[in-house]
Amino acid sequence: MLEYHVTARRVDSHGSEARAKEAVLVIDTDLKGRADAFNPAELLLASVAACMLKGIERVTPMLDFQLRGIDISLHGVRQDSPPKMVAIAYEIIVDSDETDHRLDLLHKNVRKFGTISNTVADALDLSGTLVRKS
Repeated sequence: MLEYHVTARRVDSHGSEARAKEAVLVIDTDLKGRADAFNPAELLLASVAACMLKGIERVTPMLDFQLRGIDISLHGVRQDSPPKMVAIAYEIIVDSDETDHRLDLLHKNVRKFGTISNTVADALDLSGTLVRKS
């Protein structure tokens, strides 16, 4: 079993910070919001995107999959009462000359082996596509 450790602390009424290993992440915990930091919902979306990107990095050598780049766009939907995320939609855009069949294979691997994406998919509607960059 892998284990992870993160600490977080309030800096002031405008923000907080989280720490893991040697990294520090500024968190938007200001009630008015702040443009220079991720709020909790955005952190969740970023975590799903990071999971997908890391999964692609892991599986491309095994599949001998050639790519030049990847972009991921995510959209989360939050309900008010009770407050919770109810859906996340994503689009993975892959810059590659691989066949459509191989793009589908990459997408299946991303969906099957993502720790964070699998966890989130059990809690809400996680749906999306993997497409070739035009």
